[in-house]
Formats: sequence, structure tokens, C-alpha cells
Amino acid sequence: MRSLLLLAALPAALSAQAPRLKVPATVDTLPNGLTLIVHEDHSVPTVATNVWYLVGSGDEKVGRTGFAHLFEHVMFMGSQHAPYPEFDTRLEASGSSNNGTTNEDRTAYFESGPSNALPLMLWLEADRMGWLLPTMDLAKLDAQRDIVKNERRQSYENQPYGLSGDILPAALYPAGHPYSWNVIGSMADLSAASLDDVKDFFRTYYAPNNAVIVIAGAVRTDSVRRAVRQMFGDIPRGPAFTRPTPPAFTVRDTVIVAEDRVQLPRVYLSWHGVRAFHADDAALDLVSYLLTGARNSRLTNTMVYERELATNVNAFNGSKKLDGDFAVVATARPGKNLNELTAAIDEHLARLATEGPTARELQQARNAIEASFLNRLESVNAKAEQLNNYYYLTGTADGFQADLDRYAAVSADDIKRVVNTYLKGPRVTLSVVPQGKKELAATRRTVQ
Repeated sequence: MRSLLLLAALPAALSAQAPRLKVPATVDTLPNGLTLIVHEDHSVPTVATNVWYLVGSGDEKVGRTGFAHLFEHVMFMGSQHAPYPEFDTRLEASGSSNNGTTNEDRTAYFESGPSNALPLMLWLEADRMGWLLPTMDLAKLDAQRDIVKNERRQSYENQPYGLSGDILPAALYPAGHPYSWNVIGSMADLSAASLDDVKDFFRTYYAPNNAVIVIAGAVRTDSVRRAVRQMFGDIPRGPAFTRPTPPAFTVRDTVIVAEDRVQLPRVYLSWHGVRAFHADDAALDLVSYLLTGARNSRLTNTMVYERELATNVNAFNGSKKLDGDFAVVATARPGKNLNELTAAIDEHLARLATEGPTARELQQARNAIEASFLNRLESVNAKAEQLNNYYYLTGTADGFQADLDRYAAVSADDIKRVVNTYLKGPRVTLSVVPQGKKELAATRRTVQ
């Protein structure tokens, strides 16, 4: 889910003559606190619903991690008036599809299909928001718990380099920070989750006053408002709660070596970054593209093609609601050790911090990112997701043009400044090496 949001959040400069981008949407709040956002798009007779519950792994507690993702699965196990597996079978019969995702800050459920399937989509979402608890039992919880455990094994424990997903959050963020554990949680915490724990989690977070529903596509706003009030209006509010703001922190220079059943060593360099839509967020997004976004980007061209040090290298700006991080990940070619890779990365970061990008580099980054941004707007599903994202993070649903404008304002001097500010200081260096090959690990920092 994080790669999709990055594509949507990485625009570039529009020419002065280009029309202003508008994705008009209405925002309403029901008496029970449910927020409704409607965007009309009659270009194709399809509709998308996008429900966000404003709860993610960052709302969990130490010792009770993985609840948000576990509950994403539980929500597909049927509700009082749509027992399992009717949620899927009814939607499939209407020609629609559905799924869900969880990250640190929210849990999303979405459907898409022909516009005449909207009443069914709304009814199903309303039923599981308001009438899930009467059907929830230990058998359903255990079934989904086992599925999530298998997903964890597949994605982390039995996945090459997958152990980095547990190591890096705990190393980069201080203990107890909302982002200091893996979104999927630990095996121990998943095993310890009781039926009462999960029910309490639902009562607290899966309430209309903690949810936003976006409906986008070939619909009429007034009829959507009536339908949503009819189907969701009787669901009672949940309890009020506050999310504590995590204290500021500074990353310590940390070097970690982990052995795994892999053939090639890989290095992860991670720095403390900024939250989403921070003043420096756009510049860091552009830095990630300048480093690895294209065949001729600095690290990709040097490390993969010219010097043949790495099989691949990628840079990511991981800005989230409360905080953020920036990472460069590179996998060595046979016969290369990770000190060679980190030396090349440090060299290019130092040059970018001192010289900045060329005008051509910066324009290429803007053009490529703008094209990706605009191409995604062809999908009503992507627009619905992004309307929800903008509203949650900025308070304004139609944030598309403002998002584009952020990137148009980034200068070469801004690029130099953010590299110096965020990517020259303390960092976490994680080397994942083949078993018995610790000598391949990154052990030193060659450029300050």
C-alpha cells in the first residue's frame, strides 16, 4: 500500500499555461460523526467506494501489535445480515471487486464495479460497520489469525531479506513509538490476541465517528447523500479518544548485521525523515527519484550499470502521518561487499549535497513524476483513495493541485539543503548477508 500512495503523492511542475487541476468533491458529516466525500465522474459508468477507518498499527500498544491488520481480515468474515461468504459472493455477482489494506495510520476497505452496484456496496459496508460484533466468535478469529500468521511467514520469516521488516522499525524509532514495530505485528502478539481484545478494538476504532467514506464515479451527489444517511445513519457513535503525539527523537548511528538464507548481501541505509506534507516532504520525494527513479538516475546508473556493484538499488521517502523516514536499499553483485556499496551511496549523497542536481535532472524528475501522477487519475479507484488520503492528512479532499504545486516549488538549492539536513546525519545501517558471511557486511562510513 505504501508504493501506491507514493505514486499518488509525487507530482511535478505544470507549465504556466496548463489548466488548474480540480477533482471537485463535496464533504458532509452525518450526526453520528461519519464523514462522507462524494466525487462525480460520469466519464465511465463505474463507481468506487473507499472506506477509511482512522486506525493503523500506530494506534496499537506494545504487546498487542498486529491488531489493525488482523482486524482487516476479520472484517471479511461476515456480519449479521450478510453472513460469510456473502460479502464476496454478492459483489462478484454484481460484477464488482473488493479488498482492503492496512498501514501505520489507517485501514482501508474498497469496492469498485458498475454504478448500479453502489446500493449493494453501501449496504454491505454499513452492515459490517454496525452489525459485525453479533457474529464475531473465536472460530472466526482463530481462522483469520492463522491466515495472518501464514502471511507473516510468507512475507517476512520465509521471505529472503524479510527479517528487515522487523529489525528496521525498532532500530529507527525509539521504543514505544507508534512506528517502532512491523504493521503485521509479532507472532507472539498475534497468538495472544483474545476475542475480548479484538472486540474492544472494534468498539473503539470501527465506529462512524472514526471513519471516512469516499464515493467516486458515475453517481449523483444528492442521491448518494440520501443513501448513506439511510444505511449508516442509525449506527451509533463510538467512544471519544485521543491519539498522543510521540515525542521528538534523534536517530543514533547504528550498525546492524543479520544473517539470512540469501545468496547476495543487501544493505539498508535509513535516516529519520519528515511527516507527510511537511515543508521538506516534496524535496525528499524528488531526491528519491534523482537517486534511483530512472535508468540514468545517479545511484542506478553508477552502481548497477557503470561500476556493476549492485544488482539493484532503490531509494524511498517514507513520510507518514506522524513522522517519516528515508531509505536507500542496495543488493550487491556476486563478489562485492557492502562497504563498496555504501561508499558509492555516500559519495553520491555528498555530491548532491554540495552541487545539487542539474537543471535537466530536476526537470526530468518533475516530468516523470507528473506523468505518473496524472496517469493514475484515469482510475476512479485511485481518485477515491487519494481524496481520502488528502482529507486525512491535510483536511482538504481536493488536494491534487496543491500537491502538484509543492513539487513545482522545489529548487536545486532545496535539494541540497534537504540532503544536508536529513541524509548526512545519523542513520541505521542494516546489512543482511548470507549465513556465515559476516565479512561482507557494511562496517564503516566513508564519507561524512
